[in-house]
Amino acid sequence: RHFALGGKSGARRLFAEEGLPHPLGVENITDEAGFVRAIAGMRADKPALRRVITKHNQGVSGMGNAVVDLGQLPPPGDAAENEAIAAALRAMRFELPGLSYDDYLQGVARQGAIVEEMIEGDVKESPSVQMRISPLGKVEILSTHDQMLGGPSGQSYLGAIFPADPAYSRLITREAAKIGDRFVREGIVGRFALDFLVVQGDDGQWQPFAIEVNLRKGGTTHPFLTLQYLTDGLYDPDTGEFTTEGGERRYYVASDHVESPAYRVFTADDLLDLISLHRLTFDQTCQTGLVLHMFSGVGQLGRLGVTCIHGTPQRARALYDDFVALLDREAAIRLA
Repeated sequence: RHFALGGKSGARRLFAEEGLPHPLGVENITDEAGFVRAIAGMRADKPALRRVITKHNQGVSGMGNAVVDLGQLPPPGDAAENEAIAAALRAMRFELPGLSYDDYLQGVARQGAIVEEMIEGDVKESPSVQMRISPLGKVEILSTHDQMLGGPSGQSYLGAIFPADPAYSRLITREAAKIGDRFVREGIVGRFALDFLVVQGDDGQWQPFAIEVNLRKGGTTHPFLTLQYLTDGLYDPDTGEFTTEGGERRYYVASDHVESPAYRVFTADDLLDLISLHRLTFDQTCQTGLVLHMFSGVGQLGRLGVTCIHGTPQRARALYDDFVALLDREAAIRLA
């Protein structure tokens, strides 16, 4: 019943109806002609538009996204504009490697799509807010994260840093709460998340743009629950901080994409031995260290996940970097 609200077109409609700032764009597109009309209309509203992003309605982790460069197009309203837009569309850069334009349009016809402006800025981040609605209709702010993104155009989800920067974490939770209240009215129960883009202006202030609704558990759910279960702590949305039962702050860096073809040299037992030997395993006494996940297939895939927990953001990041460096060194030794 609520499936469409978790898609890209449904999210844009929600943002408009609930008054969240979001990128200029058009939803419910089903073919190339729809993209051409939408982009022409967007250029009429914003002639300086240089790039747009297209998204499949049900794309996950950026895999249904593509970037379209509009830099070489004639002025808005020019007789050759529509033809030039179509040519730019056919040259779009896909986030999913190996995808063809025809295959992409088949996905558009099957599930619908949106196109929206590519938000530009010298300083920008991609935070998210995780929420839950209880069976009694109470909206809970569970956590915030700064997303680690990669891929050809920086739109593929790789991992997350917890919590999001306090400079804007409370800003995005205020906006996310509007969607939480709407979902209560819709009768939704359970976990969901909102993705944002925040851009810092010349005055140092952050401007948020709502990007997506994920009407489900996501990639940030399991590392946060790992921290919560290990420490019996709580996240305070008013301060944007997580505090353990013992009153100490905790932070983490988590990724599902610690990967390299060289890591196929390891077995799952090798990884457990490595973190134990180098004293990186989570220590319940000081409540710091790392926890592996999704690592049983490392020998076949060369990929694993990790959550690195520590008492400051800097030390959590250092723990993550040290772990990756350790894997690289050990793999090089074994392959030599």
